Amino acid sequence: MNYFVIYDGYCNLCVTLVKLLENLDQGKKFSYAPMQDEEKLSQLAITSKDCELGMILVNLQQPEQRWQGSDAAEEIGRLLPMGEIFVKAYQGLPGLKSIGDQFYGQIRDHRYQLFGRRDTTYLSRYCSGDCQVINNK
Repeated sequence: MNYFVIYDGYCNLCVTLVKLLENLDQGKKFSYAPMQDEEKLSQLAITSKDCELGMILVNLQQPEQRWQGSDAAEEIGRLLPMGEIFVKAYQGLPGLKSIGDQFYGQIRDHRYQLFGRRDTTYLSRYCSGDCQVINNK
């Protein structure tokens, strides 16, 4: 696993997308931790404040290389088989990247109202190390 995905473990949409990515990747490229795992985040010098801007993708071979929000979604897409073709097309269409960034921000800021909130934190079966969370309702 070369990349670490930090996601909102309470967000129904986020968890659904993580499960989809788990099925596609089968733990080959990606490992995961919920942003509620403060111990895991601190190992990467990521704070809960950092997570407010959306999911984070970390290159584990070069941990200083990170993507966040819609940029993380694009990089994950690019890393999937045949994904680079679609991401380049998306990024190449005038104005579409800007619209996508704004759309991501709206979804991020209203995710619980739009998709609901889980009662417990989802822990991926491809969790990086021992994921630990405190489940707050």
